[in-house]
Amino acid sequence: MFNWLKKGKPAGRVTVRDMCFGDLPIEEWAKEENAHQEPWSSFVQARRSLEARETAAAIKTLRQITEMPGLESRHYVQAWHFLRGLGVNPPAEQAKAVHGVVVEVGMENGADIVAAYGDGSARYLNFSGAGVFWERADDSLDAEIEALLAAGREVAKMIGPWDKERPEAPSNGKVRLNMLTPSGLHFGYGDFATLAKDPMGAALINPATRLMVKLTELRQQ
Repeated sequence: MFNWLKKGKPAGRVTVRDMCFGDLPIEEWAKEENAHQEPWSSFVQARRSLEARETAAAIKTLRQITEMPGLESRHYVQAWHFLRGLGVNPPAEQAKAVHGVVVEVGMENGADIVAAYGDGSARYLNFSGAGVFWERADDSLDAEIEALLAAGREVAKMIGPWDKERPEAPSNGKVRLNMLTPSGLHFGYGDFATLAKDPMGAALINPATRLMVKLTELRQQ
């Protein structure tokens, strides 16, 4: 089971995009240098338990992380990512909880990415490599973030989780609409022009666009 948890990006090749989804391998998320504070210390403890083949202890620690209040949203998604790899699925009432929404738009030379999280943080990653990271310095983006999350909740109810490795970024003219939940990644994918006219696609693309504009304005201030 521990080998399954290591599937994904090879160590040392994690990109900024990869950091958006809460599905990094455990050796990339649970690093020793972060072990002095929670929940990092618990993630490191879980990794050490797995390395010692103490699966039950690792599961117990990871479950405790999912119950810690006030964590950054990606911590909850990461903990459930590891738990599912150990054969532990979330209870039905938690399975579809949307901790984050990541909208990826394929461009000629990369992808533009807008992400919103339940902790009130957000980010915009331009295909050029530029980016804006919002860590909720105040409540000025709360409405835009909540609008995108609310749309993600509705879409996640209608589709099932992806049970394979996360796909690469979409190609030029394509869009992927990702919802991050305890039961795994939920996403829709297709031509941007087509999904922008589809009610379900537009429900996510429109608030994502508004959030991107707000984040870009912050960068220009």
